Amino acid sequence: MNISTALSVKIAAILAATFLVAGCNTVKGLGEDIESVGRAGEEAID
Repeated sequence: MNISTALSVKIAAILAATFLVAGCNTVKGLGEDIESVGRAGEEAID
């Protein structure tokens, strides 16, 4: 494997890891938003 190919593989791995971490944070935030709406609905009913 030459240096150019190795560098390309490293950059691709870093980008993939970045997108995975960003995706997890987005899903976590969405879950918190849904939970918040559920709590607000329960409080309105009570």
